[in-house]
Amino acid sequence: MKVGVVAALLGLLVVAPAAAQAKGWLPHPDDATWTYQWNDSVYAVDPVSETVTIDKKVTGASFALDWTNADPANPDTPATDTGTAWFQDTNAGLFNPQPGWSSSLPPAEFPTLCASLSQCGNSLASALYNLIWGSRAPVLFEPLLKNEEWDSTGGYQNDVTGSSLYLGTEQITVPAFPQPVLAAKVQTQVTQAGALGDPYGSGVRTTWWVYGVGPVKIVFTHGGGSGAPVTTVTLQSTNQTPQPPPPDANYFPYVTAAGGLYQWTNKKHLKKPEIEKITLSQAVNGTALFKASSVSGPMKVAGNYEFTTRLDGVTSVASATQAASLATLPPLGPSALPPNKRRHFFTPFDLMTFGFNPVLPAYPKVGDTWGSDPGSRDFSIYGVTGSSRVVGVQRVKVPGGTFQALVVTSVLKQPGFPFGSGTRTIWFAPGKGLVKLVFRHGDGSVSTVQLISSFR
Repeated sequence: MKVGVVAALLGLLVVAPAAAQAKGWLPHPDDATWTYQWNDSVYAVDPVSETVTIDKKVTGASFALDWTNADPANPDTPATDTGTAWFQDTNAGLFNPQPGWSSSLPPAEFPTLCASLSQCGNSLASALYNLIWGSRAPVLFEPLLKNEEWDSTGGYQNDVTGSSLYLGTEQITVPAFPQPVLAAKVQTQVTQAGALGDPYGSGVRTTWWVYGVGPVKIVFTHGGGSGAPVTTVTLQSTNQTPQPPPPDANYFPYVTAAGGLYQWTNKKHLKKPEIEKITLSQAVNGTALFKASSVSGPMKVAGNYEFTTRLDGVTSVASATQAASLATLPPLGPSALPPNKRRHFFTPFDLMTFGFNPVLPAYPKVGDTWGSDPGSRDFSIYGVTGSSRVVGVQRVKVPGGTFQALVVTSVLKQPGFPFGSGTRTIWFAPGKGLVKLVFRHGDGSVSTVQLISSFR
């Protein structure tokens, strides 16, 4: 039996939504079990089997997975004997929070993944270690949408970084599922610098996740060029059942294609169309900053808009605009705020985010509804009551193209302010974002926003 303990500590202030505990990309009912087999083409050529079970001693928001390779079929000198890895479902996906992990020491022949031999808490000698290496916060970002990218850190001293990209879904077969199952494919560029075992701690890892089961296959091609080690992990058996994954269409993407040139018209209040440009300024880990600026029309506008995408949907976090307008638009409320603290309609994003969050759900489906909350921050800002609903996907044609767009309708009421009341319909195109908006105001006017051209 090897001696010693590998351990890691990382503090995370995160809150787990209750709904995420029941199912997901790594479900964890009390009776869940998985058996993985892994090998390293250089340092552990003979496959090692590991049985993974739920640690029932862990309660609260986190859960833990225990593993053991106490299997007579394993090699005489197997890798890590036993271990535990902690996980947490959060609004931003799956995390590996404190205390991180603990296990027996890795075999002496494995590369040292620290700058010194003493007190090295890093290892790649298990299936779960290959899962969390370089990507503890998060292990898997959610919502998992097309072209989603995120950065993460890992390692005993947070000296390992991972840059992940969701590549979409594909059919995969593993011993646990000889008939093909649909898996989400995530590729991670892992980088570690300064370890004695460099470049073993760096490389490209591909992980296949099956909804309702967890990771079913991992291939880690370590750094070092031709002939570099390759670690392969495959799921041999489990009592968990594959489920259809959530839809991964990205209706409000944080990519360079988002935004474009927009035209805003209102025959009653805008005698001349307002043309504005909206561009993605920066994006990281599901949070993005957009910039809006005037191109032509009666307004001179410069604005910034911050959004986040989490499991509770696409949320408008903050906005700030400076504008000079020749158009006389009716005032907005709420009456509880002084006039200089009230919002204005200066850009298409102002019209889109007006009222309450989320702008749209994380995984929208027909019939989804949500409404205003009188106790929320949104209500203190807008003073709007009402509800929103996902109508479905419709074909919409605008000057910027023809799209199969998700349609969201909202009924809004801002007491005492007809221009802030009415019915709003928004069309979101996958990979593009906002392509059309029609706001039928309570004063009888209609604001129409259309995408004129996008950036690709």
